[in-house]
Amino acid sequence: MRILVVGAGALGGYFGGRLAQAGRDVTFLLRPRRAALLQRNGLSILSPCGDFHLAKPRIVTAEQLKDPFDLILLSCKAYDLEDAMAAFAAGVGSKTAILPMLNGMSHLDALAARFGADTCLGGLCQISAGLDGEGRIQHFNDLHSLVFGELDGAPSARMAAIASALTNAGFEAQPCEKIRQEMWEKWIFIAALAGITCLMRAAVGDIVAAGGADLALALFDENAAIAAANGFAPRPASVERSKGILTAKGSPIKASMLRDIEANNPIEGEHIFGDLLRRAQGPSSLLRIADLHARAYEAQRARVSA
Repeated sequence: MRILVVGAGALGGYFGGRLAQAGRDVTFLLRPRRAALLQRNGLSILSPCGDFHLAKPRIVTAEQLKDPFDLILLSCKAYDLEDAMAAFAAGVGSKTAILPMLNGMSHLDALAARFGADTCLGGLCQISAGLDGEGRIQHFNDLHSLVFGELDGAPSARMAAIASALTNAGFEAQPCEKIRQEMWEKWIFIAALAGITCLMRAAVGDIVAAGGADLALALFDENAAIAAANGFAPRPASVERSKGILTAKGSPIKASMLRDIEANNPIEGEHIFGDLLRRAQGPSSLLRIADLHARAYEAQRARVSA
């Protein structure tokens, strides 16, 4: 199976790198600057699960992309989706499957509109990773799973082939018959974690120590009500796990969105908060505050850079 990994940041670099390490046929679609860095230094993963260095990753840029691939792993930020679709469009053929690892749900509509409803799978990843100052992928714990499935939940020949390609490749590959449910459960958790840590500018443990655990739980409950109104009420195990993370004493966890704010980078506020808020069928005051906070940050960033 020919696999095109769009991007080699923390997510694409990690999962694509592990696939290459396992001997899969992997090509990275990169922007010129990242391509030049990897051509010079190779792709490096630093991980509790084992370090890996790929001296000569197979790389293409958008201008060089000519032939279709069997599977496209899409790991871009949501605000880069339009540019990413234009970049990998030449790699999409009649039998190509696109597996996105983006948070939220709105990207599914954009991908379906561009490439057809049957092209896209559902997917999500569970990993804590980032890039260090030298462009190496740093994996911060032992969690590294990729969950994927047909959006209608039906078994298919391509799912069997994709599962075979992703299994035993140095990370946890999890085919899933209820991928929309899994995506919703991750979305409402991420919206709660990003909302509370960005608003408080603090890690979970610091918020709990300050007496703010009840606000984190209230925000999660608002999000869970939206999921339920849309037919995807979170399952009890997911609720228990999410609330446990949001209220863990001493936890250093904070959302990647907060790290982006601290670095004055673009954020996915519209895709995490805004789209979720539009799907609400009742009051969602805390989520609205989180959304307005993200919009105010983006407005300030645009004003300062103007």
